Amino acid sequence: MWSQRLMWIAWPAFLMAGVLEMLVFAMVDPHDLHWLNGAQVEWSREAIYTAAFFVFWLVTMASSALTTLLAQSPFEVNRCPVPVGQRPDACHKTTPSH
Repeated sequence: MWSQRLMWIAWPAFLMAGVLEMLVFAMVDPHDLHWLNGAQVEWSREAIYTAAFFVFWLVTMASSALTTLLAQSPFEVNRCPVPVGQRPDACHKTTPSH
């Protein structure tokens, strides 16, 4: 289940990072970028494209992860992952009633 959720997060974020990369660099020349202190970024175009892609990917993954977290049902959030007979006393989470 976790690998499926990871793909729900990573794959759409990957696609949107690619779209965002195209949109941003259609308008901005990488050699016109400057650091916060005003110094010019002395990286190659490919390095700037790569770094920007990974930053965009991380930001869009955070957005997808938050969406996936908020889409969980109350049962998924409140269930105890340990079988009923093996639960420690501190595990007071509910079990599904059938």
